[in-house]
Amino acid sequence: MIRKKEKNLEWLEFELLQEKRLKHATFLRQGGFSEGSFAGLNLGASVGDDIDLVRKNRQKVMDVFSWDSLTLGCQVHGIAIEQVGKTFVCTKDCDGLITEEKGKVLTILHADCQAAIFYDPIQHRVANIHCGWKGNVQNIYEKTVDRFKHLGSKPSDLLVCISPSLGPNKAQFIHFATEFPEHFHDFLQEGCLFNLWDISRMQLESAGILSAHIEFANICTHENAEDFFSYRRDKTTGRHATVVELL
Repeated sequence: MIRKKEKNLEWLEFELLQEKRLKHATFLRQGGFSEGSFAGLNLGASVGDDIDLVRKNRQKVMDVFSWDSLTLGCQVHGIAIEQVGKTFVCTKDCDGLITEEKGKVLTILHADCQAAIFYDPIQHRVANIHCGWKGNVQNIYEKTVDRFKHLGSKPSDLLVCISPSLGPNKAQFIHFATEFPEHFHDFLQEGCLFNLWDISRMQLESAGILSAHIEFANICTHENAEDFFSYRRDKTTGRHATVVELL
């Protein structure tokens, strides 16, 4: 990934999405107004932080990128994907946003979960998806590819980029026998650890995404406290945002 900084705000960009007709970022925790457990650029408004400080954090992001607003869904670890039109207002629970509208800043909040940008450079269509382990169990990635296919995209055209998230050394699931389907057990490591990155790659490739069209950040949020919030590590903590906008 490519690390950038402007006005004390830091973010990461995917190499696979460079020189494409979109703007995107995964924001790090530096440069925000929040304090204490939420110190830095907390963009989550429902995690216990001072809402006025969250608004200031979001405004700083919008000012640096010259955005008027962020488009967010109501994330509930489900598989619903909402189409974002010109006048979109999310009133439903959803963990994915998809659009062909230019100027809509699709925003996913996360701390350990994966935020995945799906981009069709042929049809100029984009989605931003929230996927925790429950999303893997329900295979929201397959559901996302199916939505693109329904809209006329080919899986082989899609580029998929997955944010920093919980890494294989920290993803412990002691109740995996009841939480995970049996075929996930192939990814079991010593200590009840699971490689969620490999599980996601398997699901994407099984849905028709080409291996060369997948980019993982390969950065563990739990292991990098300076840059990332982590729910697993700290419980009470902030949320990052991964955003994408068609140009």
